[in-house]
Amino acid sequence: MPLSDPALLLLDAALRGVLTALLLLLALVLGRDRPRLPAARVGVALALGLALQVAGSTPSFEAWAPRLWQAPLVAVAAGNAVLFWVFARALFDDDFAPRPLHAVAWAAVALLAGANCAVLVGSGLAIAPLTLGLQRAAPLVFALLAMAAAAARWRADLVERRRRLRAFIVGAGALYSIAMIGARWQSPRWQLSGTMATLDVALLLAIVAVVAWRMLRLAGSDLFPAATPVPAWPAMEPAAVLVPVAGAEPATVSEAVPRSEAGVERTESAPADPAPAASPEPTPEVDPAEDRLADALHRLMTAERAYRDEDLGIAQLAARLAVPEYRLRRLINQRLGHRNFNAYINGFRLQEALAALADPTKRERPVLSIALEAGFQSIGPFNRAFKAATGLTPTEFRRQKLADS
Repeated sequence: MPLSDPALLLLDAALRGVLTALLLLLALVLGRDRPRLPAARVGVALALGLALQVAGSTPSFEAWAPRLWQAPLVAVAAGNAVLFWVFARALFDDDFAPRPLHAVAWAAVALLAGANCAVLVGSGLAIAPLTLGLQRAAPLVFALLAMAAAAARWRADLVERRRRLRAFIVGAGALYSIAMIGARWQSPRWQLSGTMATLDVALLLAIVAVVAWRMLRLAGSDLFPAATPVPAWPAMEPAAVLVPVAGAEPATVSEAVPRSEAGVERTESAPADPAPAASPEPTPEVDPAEDRLADALHRLMTAERAYRDEDLGIAQLAARLAVPEYRLRRLINQRLGHRNFNAYINGFRLQEALAALADPTKRERPVLSIALEAGFQSIGPFNRAFKAATGLTPTEFRRQKLADS
């Protein structure tokens, strides 16, 4: 239904103009700053898709444009639900990589919505109610999937400001999707009335404005990983792992020098603190309480091998250290330089597995046993993490190292 009140018509046009400008600005910033990052690419696609959705959902356009003209814009608007789900997954997983399944899901939803708009709605065909029901259910399904993706990976995120922004993006986006689905469900043509269409734009504008403002305040490394992240484990010979001694700075790859020069000792039994996945944020001053917590964490991970607990989470680790969870997050992120808790823990597990696979005395021990002893829950996650870190399968790595020994 087109808007009849001139004031409301002017307000609707103004809101759509501002929202479109903000969406295009977000797409420009994401494409400029992180052109190769999957999360940024999906974010650009989502911003552009939402801009087209804003244009195509104008009440006057929906009322007067032929359905064949509306069909492409309706297809893009429906596909945005899939893009939102993929964006949520990419935003919560620094190692996310797009898969053909994501493109297939987007194409299926977009084609279904386009066909409904162009042909099936009002055709009287027996299949029309089914396809329209599927189109109406798709946004709800993908909104719930996005919320599930947020819940699954949110706790492992160690960047506090990014955690808050991600929670807002996914939470507000999912609630907006559900609210608009409820409003459109009452319309036989899945279109909003004049007043509801303006409210729709106003809600979306509020969400995008908050996201744009927060993104401009965040450092680039807070929201997205570095373009070329440092591996989560140090590249060293696994048969001789470097362990920092008390009072010394953690050893990294470039600092792997004798104890007399760097304050480290050589051992074959305990892994070192893994190298950070990103540069730690600068800390203005040394906190004695944080020093004690860092020492306690180091002892727990290297001497007691807490990482061998396959169910270890940040809440359990904080409880063992008798500190609030937020303090442990801040320490691992800002002082040790890690962005993800699971990657931090898996760094220790990989170091132990590397040493065991390169040990000639353990050549007969099955790879599965080594993975389970190091703390991995099953062989699948271990193989994926190992291949991502070394470029080799565990068997290939063992064969190569034992051949050189």
